[in-house]
Amino acid sequence: MKNQSSASIAESTKSVYPEVFDKVARAEWWNPFEVLGPQEERRKGQAAFVVRTYLPDAASVVVVPADTTQEPIPMQAIEPPGFFEAQVPKRLAPEAYCLRVTHSNGGVSESHDPYAFTPFLSEFDLHLFGEGKLYQAYEKLGAHPCKHQGVNGVNFAVWAPNAMRVSVVGDFNGWDGRRHPMRSRGGTGIWELFIPDLAEWEKYKYEIRPKDSEVPLLKADPYATQAELRPNTASVVRNVSGYQWKDSDWLQARQSHDVLTKPISIYELHLGSWRRVPEEGGRWLTYRELAEQLIPYVKEMGFTHIELMPVVEHPFDGSWGYQSTGYFAPTRRFGTAEDFMAFVDACHQANIGVIMDWAPAHFPDDPHGLAWFDGTHLFDHSDPRMGYHPEWKSRIFNYGRVEVRNFLINSALMWFDRYHIDGLRVDAVASMLYLDYARKHGEWVPNRFGGNENLEAVEFLKELNVMVHQEHPGTMMIAEESTAWGGVSRPTYVGGLGFTFKWNMGWMHDTLNYFSEDPVHRRYHHHNVTFGLVYAFTENFVLVLSHDEVVHGKKSLLDKMPGDPWQRFANLRSLYGHMWAHPGKKMLFMGGEIGQWWEWNHEDSLQWHLLDYEPHQGLQKYVADLNRLYVNEPALHQVDFDWTGFQWIDLHDSDQSTLSYIRRAKDQTDQIVCVFNFTPVPREGYRLGVPMGGYYQELLNSDAEIYGGSNLGNGGGVNAEETPWHGQSHSIVITLPPLSALFFKPRP
Repeated sequence: MKNQSSASIAESTKSVYPEVFDKVARAEWWNPFEVLGPQEERRKGQAAFVVRTYLPDAASVVVVPADTTQEPIPMQAIEPPGFFEAQVPKRLAPEAYCLRVTHSNGGVSESHDPYAFTPFLSEFDLHLFGEGKLYQAYEKLGAHPCKHQGVNGVNFAVWAPNAMRVSVVGDFNGWDGRRHPMRSRGGTGIWELFIPDLAEWEKYKYEIRPKDSEVPLLKADPYATQAELRPNTASVVRNVSGYQWKDSDWLQARQSHDVLTKPISIYELHLGSWRRVPEEGGRWLTYRELAEQLIPYVKEMGFTHIELMPVVEHPFDGSWGYQSTGYFAPTRRFGTAEDFMAFVDACHQANIGVIMDWAPAHFPDDPHGLAWFDGTHLFDHSDPRMGYHPEWKSRIFNYGRVEVRNFLINSALMWFDRYHIDGLRVDAVASMLYLDYARKHGEWVPNRFGGNENLEAVEFLKELNVMVHQEHPGTMMIAEESTAWGGVSRPTYVGGLGFTFKWNMGWMHDTLNYFSEDPVHRRYHHHNVTFGLVYAFTENFVLVLSHDEVVHGKKSLLDKMPGDPWQRFANLRSLYGHMWAHPGKKMLFMGGEIGQWWEWNHEDSLQWHLLDYEPHQGLQKYVADLNRLYVNEPALHQVDFDWTGFQWIDLHDSDQSTLSYIRRAKDQTDQIVCVFNFTPVPREGYRLGVPMGGYYQELLNSDAEIYGGSNLGNGGGVNAEETPWHGQSHSIVITLPPLSALFFKPRP
């Protein structure tokens, strides 16, 4: 083929595109495919086929046909500098040629032309995205290694509707936004580019040129599968579809589970401070090391689930993960995405469920994150009365925007789908539901009816919960909701928000207030341990003693207890006994099971050395035995959300600070009698009403010597007498040890 001269090419192209070349060179053009790649143009009245590229650091470029029988075609440099062009005999397919580039530094590279490829996302994908119904957008947006039109590479897609231009930048192009500008997909606001011959582990970001600013923004990928370890902030190209899961039995069984009737005892933990490696500078354990050490411990302690404080990628350790910049990426702090998969997989193989904290209420304003993403308030509201969180100094999602709702729902579904987790604990739901949350009069905007309810957030939460339960039966959605909003854990078809469970914050505060009182004063606060039953069955509650209660000067659980050291341990054992007996699922934050003296510190390990001392050993054994009793006795977990599973024996004995009640299974004859003495005074000859005759086996006594108690008790059990008491047909006479919790089971 005979090539045109440089001058004639330059003259012809300039006449066809007088301004576009300059805009591409300035990285201001929204449609690079208009001039780059294979083009068919009119030259002197005739059709001509051209390959054109813009490579500002190139000294020379050659078109290399895939057919080795054809000669390479040198490209001619044209104006503006950096443009190269060659006329070819026909329009070339993307797999039919490569560009061999001699760079200005003397290096040579060869790759396919990214501007030869058709779009990867289909029109139907774009339609669903615009409707907010692309529920697997995480398989489309972001960076995905794939084979497109017969060539391996990575497809990038990002939503930035208000950008003038978006480019993919990374080590592979010198972080030069002129090198890989993306294709605009029109009114959807999505930008897309397939970069051939690119492989995994490449670091990248999006360089976004706002319409009203000459200064480009450098943003991490909102849909990134993995990120760099902080303080670095680039996204990383990953394909995690090759992990070989071994938890099929667990997933299959989960689909048929009725979680409302199952024992759920949750160990909440922060992966970075559960245990560290002191001999290596106090470094974190990796996901795989945690699988080796944490899982056997949780099994030994008898917990059924773990709850991870957010493992979504986040820039600041001190946020504990609750201010995220990577809603689709497990944090790199503890390993790769596959390492996290291996951790979850190992949990499931050990019959331990995995719940993860997730924070869709707000996001930080870090410059590489979602804030001001395309030069506008894309993910939040521009009005600070709606878009700025004054308490946490973060941005609030705009739940009225379908693309934002779709982004968050995609994040939730992805953790279930890709990482097989068993539940999400949704953080700060109250802040989402109320427009005036943490705001004074005049600092918020009422809804269209004049109320303070965030109607868009309500609809988002309903859609979220419906989709999760529909796509992943047997999983849990748990709300941290601290107000009296009705129907949080009721189905959406009866007007509820659709969560599986709700944290019982009222029970937590009342109970901790009660146990913080000196026992001599508890008679005046008796209502704090009985009031919870007034509303216990209005929601599907989880009783929680969470991380929030052992930080910021609130003291550790053990340190909250009054009295001398012996009484403090006994108080805490009686509190746990009441918690495990009370209707509702259970959650305890790490350290509570060993009697941590210090408040939790995310920069340090738990005080494992305390287990060198008998009181801490006894408390740990007690929690393990409580869990085993709870799991093995249907009466303690099977009917948590209905009065048929609970009956008071005596709730009025405030003078002696005792409390007693019956827990029942679905089989109403399967019963456990629970009795508590919340003072340090032993009570011998204590008559307690019971529902039937027979022998009452003492299943668990918190005052046992093996737990660090005084070893008062009832010799393993007592026989019931035909003496009515407390409204029951029979009664037993027992010894109530000091500061104790006792569990009896009738054996007719």
